[in-house]
Amino acid sequence: MKKSAKKPSAGLTYRDAGVDIDAGDNLVENIKPFAKRTLRPGVLAGIGGFGALFKVPRGYKEPVLVSGTDGVGTKLKLAFELKRHDTVGIDLVAMSVNDILTLGAEPLFFLDYYACGKLDVKSATQVVKGIASGCEQAGCALIGGETAEMPGMYPAGEYDLAGFAVGVVEQSKIIDGKRIKPGDVVLGLASNGAHSNGYSLIRKIIATRRVNLNAKLAGTNKALKDLILAPTRIYVKPVLALAKKVPLKGLAHITGGGLVENIPRMLAAGLSARIDKTAWPMPPLFTWLQQQGNVAHAEMHRVFNCGIGMVIVVDVKHAAKAQALLTRAGERVWRIGEVVRRGRGEAQTVVV
Repeated sequence: MKKSAKKPSAGLTYRDAGVDIDAGDNLVENIKPFAKRTLRPGVLAGIGGFGALFKVPRGYKEPVLVSGTDGVGTKLKLAFELKRHDTVGIDLVAMSVNDILTLGAEPLFFLDYYACGKLDVKSATQVVKGIASGCEQAGCALIGGETAEMPGMYPAGEYDLAGFAVGVVEQSKIIDGKRIKPGDVVLGLASNGAHSNGYSLIRKIIATRRVNLNAKLAGTNKALKDLILAPTRIYVKPVLALAKKVPLKGLAHITGGGLVENIPRMLAAGLSARIDKTAWPMPPLFTWLQQQGNVAHAEMHRVFNCGIGMVIVVDVKHAAKAQALLTRAGERVWRIGEVVRRGRGEAQTVVV
C-alpha cells in the first residue's frame, strides 16, 4: 500500500516572527483623530505617508528653524509598573518644546518614535493620545512618527519613547543670553513635580524604602503615584505671550542637572547667577524625596528642579511687569535671584 504524501506545512508569517502588521495598522487608525486635533496652519501632509510636509509660516523676514530631541528617561519604568500610559506622552513633547522655547522659538510640529517588543494597541494609543495632548498645549502639530515592533528587544509590556520638535524664530529675536548683565533679575516658574529628570534616584529611593505609592503624601491630598507621574509642565504659550510684551534676555529649561547646571547654559563666562533657595516653597514631593533618601541639599539642586521648571532673566525694570503677566496667565512665578559678576573660582550658579 502506497503511503500518502505529507501535506506541506503552512509558510511562516511576520506575525509568527513576533511582528503584527495588523496591530500597527489599527494603532495608526486609532491615533489619527488625536493628531487631527493638533493641526495648525502650515501642515500640508501628515500621518500616513512616508514623510510629513510643513510650510514655514508667513510674516518672518529671516526665519530660523530651531530643533530639539529628547525622551522620557526611566520615568517610563514607573509608568510600566503602575500601568499608567496616559501622561508620558505629554512628558515627551514637553522635554523638546520647552528646550527650543529657550531660544524664543514657537514650536511648529512634532514627530515621535515608539519602540516595543510586542505592540499593545491599547497602551500605545494612550501614549500617543498623551503626545497629542502635549502638542495641543504647545500649539504644535503632531504630523508624523514611527512605531517599531522589535521582538526580543524589549521585555513584555515595556516600550521606549523619543521625540523631535521643530520650531521657528525670527533671527533678530533669538534669545541667546548675550544681553544678560549684572543686576538682571532671575525669575522662576513653578514646575509640576519632578518632570522627567532624576527618576533613577527616585526609583532607587522607592525601592530602598519599599514605598507604598498608593499612600497619600502628607500635606497634600494626592497619592504618591500621582505626584511622581505628574506630567512635565509645558511653558510655551505663556512665555511666548510674555516675549511679545517684555524683552526676555535669557531662558533656561530646568532639566537634568537642576538649577546649578542649566542656568549657566545661558550665561556668558564672566557672569554668575545667585539663587536664593528660600525665595520659593519647596514642593512636598521634593521634601519627601530628600528625607526618604537622605539626599544632601547640593545633590538635590544638581538632580531635581526642586519646584522651578523654567527660569527667565529680565532687566530689573521689567521684572514686576513680567511677574504680573505670567501670574495673569496662570503661572506661579517667583523672583529667585539676580545676575552678578562671577568671582574667581566661583560657580556660574550659586544656590544660597
